[in-house]
Amino acid sequence: MRRSEKEIRDRREIEAVIREARVCRLGLSDGGEPYVVPLCFGWDGEALYFHGDSAGRKMEILARNDRVCVEFDITDGMREAERACAWSISYRSVIAFGRARVVEDHAEKRRALERIMAQYSSGAHVFSEESIRRTAIVRVDVERLSGKRSRPEREGTAEE
Repeated sequence: MRRSEKEIRDRREIEAVIREARVCRLGLSDGGEPYVVPLCFGWDGEALYFHGDSAGRKMEILARNDRVCVEFDITDGMREAERACAWSISYRSVIAFGRARVVEDHAEKRRALERIMAQYSSGAHVFSEESIRRTAIVRVDVERLSGKRSRPEREGTAEE
């Protein structure tokens, strides 16, 4: 990272960003063309899960290329300024790289759906056997994580 003072090095802080995020963005490569999809997700500390239909562009791309990049971000505030180039935003973000695969095992699909629901609510959730069977689940085994934070600078310190 070019500006090391912005890097988040603590794994607990990186995971806190992931837990706090409500949407992730899945980056795929479709024959050299980038394709990004916003998704709801679940995180278990090692893998990321998302669900959807078993058909569609995202699943077609994943069948050809399992390498993915996932982005999470939290906006912590904005500082307005008199000069347009002095505006600033405070955020925390995480980028994950890994390999995606479709989950076929019924028990793992159930656990993945539980992780997805845990990202958004507490308590137990009931999934019908039919919904588990027909829902496509993708697991991203995360190989690398990096985090970054940016806090608003005082007016006059931003690059012009």
